Amino acid sequence: MRIVLFGPPGVGKGSQAQFLSEREKVTHISTGILLRRAIRSESKLGLEAASYVEQGKLVPGPLVRSLAEAAMTSCQYDRFVLDGYPRTIEQADWLAEFLKSHNTHLDTVLSLVVSNEDIIDRLSKRRVNRITGENYHLDFKPPPADAEPGVIIQRIDDLPEAILPRLKIYQESTHPVQEYYRSLGLLQEIEGTGSFEQVYDRILAAIMNSAG
Repeated sequence: MRIVLFGPPGVGKGSQAQFLSEREKVTHISTGILLRRAIRSESKLGLEAASYVEQGKLVPGPLVRSLAEAAMTSCQYDRFVLDGYPRTIEQADWLAEFLKSHNTHLDTVLSLVVSNEDIIDRLSKRRVNRITGENYHLDFKPPPADAEPGVIIQRIDDLPEAILPRLKIYQESTHPVQEYYRSLGLLQEIEGTGSFEQVYDRILAAIMNSAG
């Protein structure tokens, strides 16, 4: 099981990837989470990444690829779900070559589809653990009641006025990658509205479809 999971901010792809990790025993690979861990650990890569983050710059692709490569290597190039990566055609080409060099390939690419109106509602109710990066939702997955004050926060870019520009950037940057995978016959679009369980069931059905 080798999967890429796409979706705009707020679509719930991180939570669904975590569900897959817990229930299907696959490795959840989120480059965002890996970057935060590397920065907190103050590893050589983490310190280098932190120097870009502190300047408000994007972390260079080679650093992100190093994290993805190490994560896929640790699970022996199988039974993983890549959460929101690759983000460019260049990264998609690299991923294909990397897996090919280890005699394997992606099974499917799943894209969660949700209307902008629903995404704005979801993101405005999202809260984040600033230490672990774990996401919560005030309606569907409330933060733990015993969380320490100040640990659960609302990100500035989850405020309603910041969401539409984020969605536009996502759609412009990710559309070419999705079309790349569509041209290869790997892309499956999944209706992302409904309960977490309903969406999860659709994801499992799509995975079974790719295996069949």
